[in-house]
Amino acid sequence: MKNPLLRPWLTEKSTGLTEQKGQYVFIVKPDAGKTDIRLAVEKKFGVEVKSVRTVNCLGKSRSQNTRKGLITGKKSDWKKAIITLAKGQSIDYYSNTAQKSEG
Repeated sequence: MKNPLLRPWLTEKSTGLTEQKGQYVFIVKPDAGKTDIRLAVEKKFGVEVKSVRTVNCLGKSRSQNTRKGLITGKKSDWKKAIITLAKGQSIDYYSNTAQKSEG
């Protein structure tokens, strides 16, 4: 699979995981496997991945009352990966993007 990583998932909870346990959270493609994710992170950021955990998140159902009646819909399902790095390693999201834009 070509680059299963979509973007980092930056929330208060994921930032806490990064600070306390050295774990990073990414939004990945729904059909991505753990080995694909591991290889992509190691190649892109040059770090050693200790473990990968994945979670399939279901999209929320939405409904809206209008003049013509009730309109229902659903947000897309998505997948996130929690990456644990080897001791003493870290990922800097911003320096990597700055290097890409210069070159």
